[in-house]
Amino acid sequence: MELDLTRETLVLGATWYVAFLLSLTLHEAGHAWAALKLGDPTAYLGGQVTLNPVPHVRRAPVGTVVVPIASYLLGGWMIGWASAPYDPLWAERHPKKEALMAAAGPAANLLLVILSGAALRLGLETGVFTFPAAETFGFEGLAGPGAPWAAGLVPLVSILFSLNLLLFLFNLLPFPPLDGSAVFPALFGESAARAFKSLLRAQPALSLLGLIVAWKLFGPLFQPVFGVALAVLYAGL
Repeated sequence: MELDLTRETLVLGATWYVAFLLSLTLHEAGHAWAALKLGDPTAYLGGQVTLNPVPHVRRAPVGTVVVPIASYLLGGWMIGWASAPYDPLWAERHPKKEALMAAAGPAANLLLVILSGAALRLGLETGVFTFPAAETFGFEGLAGPGAPWAAGLVPLVSILFSLNLLLFLFNLLPFPPLDGSAVFPALFGESAARAFKSLLRAQPALSLLGLIVAWKLFGPLFQPVFGVALAVLYAGL
């Protein structure tokens, strides 16, 4: 496969990486901050309660640097991962608190969806951004530059909106090792959550199976949700 290393591709790739790293950092910092407030200082002591991406990159350099860059060069968009440490004994004793900690990561992504969506809407209403042309309508083209100085902002804000909507939905799927696998069992009581965690410990292969199932199901789920989000974003314009 021939890599596209034109100037435009590299500039867009840098924009993608800024949005990707910000999204991952806020997600993991949300986990770490929630754990601290709920009684587990493990991530705080590890330096993860921060919006500085460096501690998160140091903890998972492959997932935050190597895989995102490779996936962009090969596929045109970025995937990757990071993690915040926590005390498994604390999580075992407090499954509802663990569920809140797990939900804090996707909640951080939802916050970025709202903020970037508000920025897109404000830009469209004030003429700083323009409505996207059909041929550019996509992940990094949810608007066009209405002012010359706004050209660099359009892909960044568009990617933040789309990527964080994707991260929010994907991480809430109730399959291990995604955050939803800790959130949804807790809704059925602490005993159900503990039983589910025991099953995962006994069958670690379920995490790989869960990722495969989540990946297969996510495409049909994301497209209609993305369509609704865009309908809300552009309503009345």
